[in-house]
Amino acid sequence: MTRVLVSGVVLDQAVGGVRRHNQELLPRVANLLDQAGGELAILAPRNGLAFDPGPQVRVVASSTPSSPPLLRGLIESKNLAGELRAAEERGEPYQLVHAAHLPAPRLPKPLATSVRRTHTVHDLRSLEQGTASSLHRLLAKPALAQAFAGTHRVFTVSETVRAQVLEQFGVEPERCVVIPNAGDHLAPLARRPHTDSPILHVGHVEPRKNLERLIQALALAPDLPPLLLAGAAKGAEAERLTYFARERGVGDRVRLLGGVTDEELRELYAEAACVAIPSQLEGFGIGVLEAQLAGVPLAVSSAGALPEVAGMDTPQFSAFSAEECVHALRKALELSPEELDRARERARRFSWDASAKRLYEELVAPS
Repeated sequence: MTRVLVSGVVLDQAVGGVRRHNQELLPRVANLLDQAGGELAILAPRNGLAFDPGPQVRVVASSTPSSPPLLRGLIESKNLAGELRAAEERGEPYQLVHAAHLPAPRLPKPLATSVRRTHTVHDLRSLEQGTASSLHRLLAKPALAQAFAGTHRVFTVSETVRAQVLEQFGVEPERCVVIPNAGDHLAPLARRPHTDSPILHVGHVEPRKNLERLIQALALAPDLPPLLLAGAAKGAEAERLTYFARERGVGDRVRLLGGVTDEELRELYAEAACVAIPSQLEGFGIGVLEAQLAGVPLAVSSAGALPEVAGMDTPQFSAFSAEECVHALRKALELSPEELDRARERARRFSWDASAKRLYEELVAPS
């Protein structure tokens, strides 16, 4: 019997890859644990979870704020230790604590030695020049090393990220396991593109998504469809991109939609001319699979795990070249039905149920 406590103190965020990962995997893992007589609990942030984890998950309220990170780390460790001790007093001790953010919670002795720990890494953006400040990078390296030290397993969402973790942190290969994301949470609608169908980007509107490259592509190629950005904006990025588009004479061809529901997302994929993902860094790219499963033409940058997830025959471009982006978009718009069918079949190899089963097996595996 295994009881797992997940530190979910950052899970009050808008829809994105990290939230989707947890929203899809945690309820499934909880069901598998329940069937085996175990339990999964989530230590929630002060504002509560942004999604319903289902009846098999026990949600533990806490006073931990999801930000700022340093304050979160201090309060999280105290709340986590409190719940571990309370579970021991109930006679229902946890065997494992799982986290997926930095700074990772620190457990006091003897809890640190009596409870196994696992940690998920979605990407290494905190170490990348161009996506993190010098100070952030300086602090992130030891924080990640501390998070990995003594863990039962380190989980990554792609082989790309796994290779980076092995190379940069010396984690033993047998201790680092890929649990991929999937795209089968959306039931695709029939395709119905029209003459005004846009190039669609789905995801947070933030600097690392490199969305100005798509705007530059539109400025270079007036024949390309308009651009629709669907996703919550971080900081002042929406205002920056709006100004960027106006300065290049394509303000009327770029629209920022803001956050969307899953139902709205299905409609967007059904009507899109193509999907473009120009990110400078991606640890996976769930939008890749969503687009392929919906039968939408796709173009991706060659950065991070995007080629791994999309397949090498997907039109690709350098994240730093607007000219290459134009070429890839035009190539995507000309993909044949047969090519789109092959992409759909490849995307079907990824499954949330399969990933949940693998994660469950790793969580209950003996040390």
